[in-house]
Amino acid sequence: MSRPNLAANVKELQEIIDGLDAPLRSTFENMHGGFPEATLQRFLKARDDDVTKAAKMIVDCLNWRVNNNIDNILAKPILPKEKFDAIRQSQLIGFCGYCKQGRPVFAIGVGNSTFDQASVDKYVQSHIQINEYRDRIILPDSTSKKGRHVGSCIKILDMTGLRLSAFSRLKTSTAIATVDDLNYPEKTDTYYIVNAPYVFSACWKAVKPMLQERTKRKVQVLRGNGRDELLQVMDFDTLPPFCKTTNGSIDNDPKSDVFSPNHKFHVELYDYIRQKAISSGRTINSLSNEGSLHIKVPTLDEQDQHSETCEVVHAIESVLPSLEASQNPSDENHNDKLTTKIAGIQVST
Repeated sequence: MSRPNLAANVKELQEIIDGLDAPLRSTFENMHGGFPEATLQRFLKARDDDVTKAAKMIVDCLNWRVNNNIDNILAKPILPKEKFDAIRQSQLIGFCGYCKQGRPVFAIGVGNSTFDQASVDKYVQSHIQINEYRDRIILPDSTSKKGRHVGSCIKILDMTGLRLSAFSRLKTSTAIATVDDLNYPEKTDTYYIVNAPYVFSACWKAVKPMLQERTKRKVQVLRGNGRDELLQVMDFDTLPPFCKTTNGSIDNDPKSDVFSPNHKFHVELYDYIRQKAISSGRTINSLSNEGSLHIKVPTLDEQDQHSETCEVVHAIESVLPSLEASQNPSDENHNDKLTTKIAGIQVST
């Protein structure tokens, strides 16, 4: 998509940032990591190059970072360690490596994430820590290796195990998506959907026509485990285990399970956070007494209706009652013959 006024818009947005108070300018420096123009371009893209809307979005983001002390969140370990492990086992996300263009590849187990081992606050905290570690450690490392700026990632979403009941967890997943949408915009180039069961396919076919083109372009629903399509953008070794097999079997080796708290990425992440906390002069015992970390997440009503999260969640909520009414126990056994009328849209599988 052509952006003819991009340079002028970036300059105007930078002038707005330059006029902000010192704490906001400081957190902007921490956020852009040496690439201020690319960061401003992301916020502009998220608001269709509308400078006024992009300015509001980035100023809101900077205030959010200051008010929630996001610059220091990588020095706040989730304690005890067993709680961190429980979160990792119920909010499935892992780092797989890099695609051929150098972008980090993250796997997310959407269908089998339960979000039932901790408070929403803890899941949000953990997710932000992964975001900040990606932006401060992983992306700069890739930028250094590639010799050019790498500022975004790709995500592979595994829908294995997804059921209608999963939509009851919208509160936690929406909070996490809202954090990404408002404060880490355009950090994900593409969402690859794999192992999609009927319930997702039906919901997606109903929701997709309601979404803006900008949102739809980011989502690619692949056939089966998506292995052949994904090998066009990444090497075999980078594929998550659920995309490597042809017979549905999964390697149970904890070292290859990207979702396991014992996986190299999660071990290094937790050690990094723990060492950051200790280097600040605190002890683990004192950290245990600091209490829970609460991070403000705007409600859907408080968000700009231009928000991708608002758009997707409202669309899902609009079709869900019809989907629930149409679903019966025999549906999943006869998906190839089903034709379900959802929210006035004819969906065939």
